[in-house]
Amino acid sequence: MHTEHQRPASFHSSPQEALQAPPEEFLYLACLHEGTGVGAPDFIAVIDAEQGRIVHETPMPNVGDELHHFGWNRCSSACHGPDRSHLIVPGFRSSRIHIVTVADDPRAPRIEKVIEPEEVVRKTGYTRPHTTHCMPGGNVVVSMLGDAEGNGACGFAVLDAESFELKGRWEDGGETPSLNYDFWYQPRKNVLLSSEFGEPNAYEPGFDLADVEAGRYGHRLHFWNLAERKLEQTVDLGESGLLPFEVRWKHDPEAEEGFVGAALSSTMWRFRRDNGGWAADQVIAVEPVELEGWPFPVPGVMSDLVLSMDDRFLYFSDWLHGDLRQYDVSDPASPKLTGRLWLGGVLGRPSDAGRELNGGPQMLQLSLDGRRLYVSNSLLSTWDNQFYPGMRSWLLRVNCGPDGGMEVDRDFFVDLHDRPGGPARAHEVRLQNGDCTTEIFQ
Repeated sequence: MHTEHQRPASFHSSPQEALQAPPEEFLYLACLHEGTGVGAPDFIAVIDAEQGRIVHETPMPNVGDELHHFGWNRCSSACHGPDRSHLIVPGFRSSRIHIVTVADDPRAPRIEKVIEPEEVVRKTGYTRPHTTHCMPGGNVVVSMLGDAEGNGACGFAVLDAESFELKGRWEDGGETPSLNYDFWYQPRKNVLLSSEFGEPNAYEPGFDLADVEAGRYGHRLHFWNLAERKLEQTVDLGESGLLPFEVRWKHDPEAEEGFVGAALSSTMWRFRRDNGGWAADQVIAVEPVELEGWPFPVPGVMSDLVLSMDDRFLYFSDWLHGDLRQYDVSDPASPKLTGRLWLGGVLGRPSDAGRELNGGPQMLQLSLDGRRLYVSNSLLSTWDNQFYPGMRSWLLRVNCGPDGGMEVDRDFFVDLHDRPGGPARAHEVRLQNGDCTTEIFQ
């Protein structure tokens, strides 16, 4: 337990306390140049939340990292140090891991350490770092998607949460799945859940439906014993659960359920405890749409989702269709649609943003109080170029009503295309004092 005197400034003892956190003053945005033709390093942008503009950029030391997902050195389940002092920023394509400090000046992060891919392979055997979570025991854990040759793999790299030394693998022997992607853990229930994307050698060059048919993409969920670090159960979602991307456990630390979105099948699944084991049920389906010029009906591509801190509202994006949805999940088995916005997409629907948007809604991040939803549009550089040639990238904000409903904030729009250093693309957002995909409660 943490006393008030010892408690870090942005530590929240419960979801209910997190709901009372002050509004964010600024946010961090992972920006990439891969696929834009700009031969410059990727960067972390600091966005002023009131003005809706970039106030600082921290470039990485190398070109070609493809910044993607990133995370904090601590969250509310694992306090490492006095507060949120460091961002762990992997290069999804380069397999380089950057340690970025915000301790000196949160509005001007600087790179403190870089773990090169050769060290990552030597100590873990893995490549393609994706999701980062701080964890109890003084660790930061990163999901790894590939082996040294870019074939599919499922494992996790462990960093010391204070020295940021790369320790090695997280899993402790036994069977491991063939694919990996996102993960979330629930300390009180002694469980970690991981999902599946595909083989890096399949997805990195671009999307090919034949690779799905050849089994190079995933459709399973994996439940691990958190303390023993071993796989306990696999749930196969089948063809209606292709590419289960983001995992969102309920924030209630006693919860034994949550949601995962299957991107290619465009279906939402509720996973839950079932007779001592685990099960998953489909609760939402986005139907594909016939579109002239497409060889097959266009799937929604449910690429990201986020659950509000009070576990009431679920948001997800359909990257190709172009709609952003809000559901009331007070009854998790029967979600009810409460809001919908059109924000680009290939279907040609009029935009609700008050301006034309290229690309579709992709990454989502929600403020702790559930009132501000940040939306960006880059998925993966090669997929961006394949489905949205000449993509113009952006970050916008959506205001969310306390009882449902959404409206685009017309005064907040960050244009990543027209910038002095040339076009860049916006991916994941982190808020300065935590957000709805950062905080896990012990």
